[in-house]
Amino acid sequence: MKKILLALLLLYQFSGFSQVDESQTGAWYMYFYNHQFKNSQFGIQGDFQYRDWQGLGDMEQLLLRSGFTYTPKDSGVMFTLGYANITTGEFGDSDETVNENRIYQEALIPQKLGNRFYLTHRFRYEQRFNEGQDFRTRYRYNLFLNVPVNKKDLSPKALYVALYNELFINGQEDIGDGKTVELFDRNRTYLGMGYVLNSKIRFQLGWMNQKTTAWGKGQLQFSMHHNF
Repeated sequence: MKKILLALLLLYQFSGFSQVDESQTGAWYMYFYNHQFKNSQFGIQGDFQYRDWQGLGDMEQLLLRSGFTYTPKDSGVMFTLGYANITTGEFGDSDETVNENRIYQEALIPQKLGNRFYLTHRFRYEQRFNEGQDFRTRYRYNLFLNVPVNKKDLSPKALYVALYNELFINGQEDIGDGKTVELFDRNRTYLGMGYVLNSKIRFQLGWMNQKTTAWGKGQLQFSMHHNF
C-alpha cells in the first residue's frame, strides 16, 4: 500500500510540472501585414507571432502564417487562402515541442456602425496536420470592434479602443490513438488600446483572456499592423 501511495504522489508531482499556471500572465508579440497588388484584386496578408507562457523565456508558440487574398470589386469582402506553421512548447522547464502545419480559408467582412464604430467579422476554416494526431479541422469566428477616441475615424494620430471575441469549434472529437477533444476548443476575449501612426502602420497594446476546456489564462498582447 505504501508503494502505491508513493507512486501516486510521484505521479501527481510529475504531472503538476506540466500544468499551466493560470495565475501567471503571458505575453504575445505579433506583427500583422497586408498588401494589395497594384491595380489588382489580389494581394497577400499574414502574421508572425511569438507567444510566451510567462512574458519571455518559456515559449508557448511560434506561429508563422501567410496567405493570398482576393477582394471582389465593390464588395468590401476579402477572401484568403493561406498556410501556417506552428511550433508549440510545453509550459514550464520542458524544452519539448510539437509541430503543426495548417491550411486555412478566411473571409474578412468589415462593417461600420454610425460614425465611430468599426466592426470586422472574420470567418476562418482550418485544416490541421498536428504532429502525433490524426488530420483535424477547426471553425473560428472573430468579431473585432475598434472605436476612435480622439477622432471620428481611424486616421493618423488617432487613439482607439480595440475589442474582440473569438470562438473556436473543433470539426471532430476523435483525434487518433484513442484520444478525443471537445467540440468547443477555446474562446478569446481581448481589450486594448491602439494608435494609428500613419496610413500604413498602427500599434496596439492590450490584454487577452483565453479559456480552453482545460485552463484559462491572461496574456498581454503587443502588436504592429502594417499595410504596405
